[in-house]
Amino acid sequence: MDKWRSTYVKLVVLELVLSVVFFALGHYIGNAYFRGVGVGLLIAWVTGALAYFIVKRRV
Repeated sequence: MDKWRSTYVKLVVLELVLSVVFFALGHYIGNAYFRGVGVGLLIAWVTGALAYFIVKRRV
């Protein structure tokens, strides 16, 4: 189970980093598509983080 948790945490952190990169890149070059990808990844990050804490609390 620890290997699953460490992999899950790495994926959640990767989503956060990618969302910041795409959001900043979209603002920097003025591209609404990249900002949208950043927002979508941010939503995925929040959902994943909530799921992690809910699963962690149950175990």
